Amino acid sequence: MASTQGDDRNDRPVIAIIGGGFTGAAVAYRLAQGLKVDARIVIYEPRAIVGAGLAYDTADPVHRINVPATRMSLIPGDEAHFPAWLSATGALADDPDALTPKGHAFARRRDFGRYVAAQLEPLLALGAVEHRRVPVRTVSASGDRWRLIDDTGGQIEADIVVLATSHPAPHAPGFIDQALGGARGYVADATRPGALDAIGPDDRVLVVGTGLTASDVIASLDAAGHRGPIAAISRRGLRSRGHNLDALEPFGDFTTVPITSARKLVREVRAAVRAAADQGLTWHAVFDRLRGEGRQIWSTLPPVERRRLVRFLRPYWDVHRFRIAPQVEAVIERRVGQGTLRFHAASIVDVARPAAGLAAVTFRQRHSRRHFTDVFDAVIVTTGPDHRAILRSQPLLAGLAQAGHLTADAPGLGLAVDGESRAIGSDGRPAETLFIAGPLARGTFGELMGLPQVTEHAIFVAETIGSLLRRQKPADKNILPNSL
Repeated sequence: MASTQGDDRNDRPVIAIIGGGFTGAAVAYRLAQGLKVDARIVIYEPRAIVGAGLAYDTADPVHRINVPATRMSLIPGDEAHFPAWLSATGALADDPDALTPKGHAFARRRDFGRYVAAQLEPLLALGAVEHRRVPVRTVSASGDRWRLIDDTGGQIEADIVVLATSHPAPHAPGFIDQALGGARGYVADATRPGALDAIGPDDRVLVVGTGLTASDVIASLDAAGHRGPIAAISRRGLRSRGHNLDALEPFGDFTTVPITSARKLVREVRAAVRAAADQGLTWHAVFDRLRGEGRQIWSTLPPVERRRLVRFLRPYWDVHRFRIAPQVEAVIERRVGQGTLRFHAASIVDVARPAAGLAAVTFRQRHSRRHFTDVFDAVIVTTGPDHRAILRSQPLLAGLAQAGHLTADAPGLGLAVDGESRAIGSDGRPAETLFIAGPLARGTFGELMGLPQVTEHAIFVAETIGSLLRRQKPADKNILPNSL
């Protein structure tokens, strides 16, 4: 639902949420439905629906949520909320592959996006939340408020701004881009719609990266009839792990005695995994405990240890924490068994254009340091978001950074925020009315890449805003005359 030119509610404070994916939708939902704040809530989201975002705006049926449906909810603590919606809408009726033999539902991502959108629809219909289907071009300080200008030239002034923007795009090594940029078969960003359309069924494919996006790419190629060889490469060659769907209580304790170094954390995790095995439990239970205690663990680590953890341990955390759906795991195991999929722990040292094929790629193996060369017809970059370049990733963020309102966080995970998730500027001080919601705040809050942590953080931001509105009554609420 698009907003109208003006209304009789301009005396209320204005909350502008930039980004209408899951995080932005969750903040708006909590503000309007849970807290029922007396404010005008405007979401800027170019997509047709609010709630899908980059993660869940996909038509590819093999793209599935990575955890059972009972762990995905807009309502923390209500594990039946999303499954009930799936049942009520018949969303699984045309998705026979969604259920595992034990009845766990791994729904299509697009269905989760539809579910979130369905929760926002009544609020949009009532006008409690407004949806503007345009990107925001700039945000600038305007007295004690913020002036937003969108791509159509429309303007509003907001009392509070929430940045819930998308992850930055992947970043391929420069020499790969230089050698292959613009060539058919080179996919610099696999998340773009239709990115894999040019790849033929017998093409020799190199996937740069071995995490979740790589798993999605391999499953999508397989579903499209690809049967040629696929090589997936990363420096450590670590594959995303699958689930243990048995009922497991989280195991371990990482907070009673504060952990103050990355090295100690590794020792504690290894000891917990061994102790869990002695009780017949798998490592999944230990990492479930780590996920639950992640914010507290992160808060006790000194900045230098946070950076060390990100640099050396993050790849190991990612492949154990962010697991793949059983349907995707089955495809990968089948392709590995057939010999049409290989994983390599190696780095790329050279890319050349051969007489036949797209790229002749020379690799250096991680342990032996031996070099080998292979020829590919397609090269797909799946290295994940380049968070180190977050301030350059969007003109909106670049402008705020140039004006001194945003800074990158020290661990290189996103944007610097304080304990209330307010953006920290170049002067080291937080902006009282500029909030960062979602994964870009994880440099301060730790685990913020999956649910329920993202939901909980969105609620935290919304409740912090609610408290701010109760403490202060903003002054003038007039929308600029040329707002759209």
